[in-house]
Amino acid sequence: MYIGRRGHIASHLKIGNHVMIASNVSFVGGDHKFENIGDAPMNSTGSENYKETIIESNTWIGHGSIILAGVTIKEGAIVAAGAVVTKDVESNTIVGGNPAREIRKRKI
Repeated sequence: MYIGRRGHIASHLKIGNHVMIASNVSFVGGDHKFENIGDAPMNSTGSENYKETIIESNTWIGHGSIILAGVTIKEGAIVAAGAVVTKDVESNTIVGGNPAREIRKRKI
């Protein structure tokens, strides 16, 4: 496994084998309650339990990507640099953009 510099982990994270995570990748989100509008300021409404984020084996996460909490990036997937991953990524799929969408499947 390789993890580049200046990464940020703010979720429960499970990482498989042979994973490459570039620099400036962030694992974040899903930790603030915001549904109830009331008298309390938003920063006083409390936190949710962190959702587990899963990075399966043989994946590559590009520079500056943001992976939201609770997402699973399945085996053999590639996340392009700068992508914002808001949903699960299927096996052997390349995703990119904001929000991340399928670019293509990897050839097996």
